[in-house]
Amino acid sequence: MKAARILSALLCLAAVAGITAGDAAAHGSRARVGVHVGTVWGPWIYPPPWYYPPPVVVVPAEPPPVYIEQRTPPDSAFWHYCRSAGAYYPYVGECREGWLKVLPEQEK
Repeated sequence: MKAARILSALLCLAAVAGITAGDAAAHGSRARVGVHVGTVWGPWIYPPPWYYPPPVVVVPAEPPPVYIEQRTPPDSAFWHYCRSAGAYYPYVGECREGWLKVLPEQEK
């Protein structure tokens, strides 16, 4: 008697499930049938590919340009030459065309 009740309850549930699943059944079954050779728990023939991230390319910045400052010596390091007089400052007091700054020669 108990088994008959359980069986009738299951049949009612199956009928209700069939009525509500009618729309889904109209689109076809989703079951798949295939043949599998090998063990269920065995590995696949090829493992899925492992994708490495692309390498990070770091381009170093160019070094800043190097400027070499050419220092001009102070005014006292120049000799002042007058072309019209043909002599240097301490020996000539005034020069009409202006003084020409000349670097003194280095003694060796």
